[in-house]
Amino acid sequence: MITIDNVSKTFGSFQVLKDCSTSVAKGEVVVICGPSGSGKSTLIKCVNGLEPFDSGTIMVGDTSVGAPSTNLPKLRSRVGMVFQNFELFPHLTILENLMLAQQKVLGRSADEAEAKARSLLERVGLANQAPKYPAHLSGGQQQRVAIARALAMDPMAMMFDEPTSALDPEMINEVLDVMVELAREGMTMICVTHEMGFARNVAQRVIFIDKGEIVEDRDTESFFTASHSERAQRFLAKILH
Repeated sequence: MITIDNVSKTFGSFQVLKDCSTSVAKGEVVVICGPSGSGKSTLIKCVNGLEPFDSGTIMVGDTSVGAPSTNLPKLRSRVGMVFQNFELFPHLTILENLMLAQQKVLGRSADEAEAKARSLLERVGLANQAPKYPAHLSGGQQQRVAIARALAMDPMAMMFDEPTSALDPEMINEVLDVMVELAREGMTMICVTHEMGFARNVAQRVIFIDKGEIVEDRDTESFFTASHSERAQRFLAKILH
């Protein structure tokens, strides 16, 4: 479903991605991990065109992300994105946050958008929060709203950019539970996260990035039990400890 082929990107003189290649099959859950500043978030933002890349190709289905003719808003409606800091509209209610893009991008009627929004809020356990504003919700609740908002667009794949890193420890599981349920339902997912328990229990593959390069791209069990690179072994030793 997603193919990344020799993608490189620089910020000024700093090379943030270097010849990165991987692919994600339909229904696959892939976790991307690595030290801070290694290029993990940049890589998934390149997948739906939030970050332009300098060379290489990224295909989402039969759409070339970097092609000048590609309709990026349409692509982004098909590749959901959940950010570290929720990115909800503070002046809109929770219900309005879920309805807006459905109406503006997908052309749904207000009734259709509301029905979809309410069913997804029910799904993430927040049906009674619909009339509230984001500031009235906890971090964990806001992140679940952000997931529901992405799902409202009926995406073919979901990107998660460290979705639990801004949360208090007791709120992390309520977000991970929603992500686990999505994975069980067959959603194609790429998750940048340091939640190694989630990675080990849910992901089919783990990609380890260091200094902009994909150092390891292996099935989950092999990554945790027999990482080839010393850099990945050091990372795991620290994070698991």
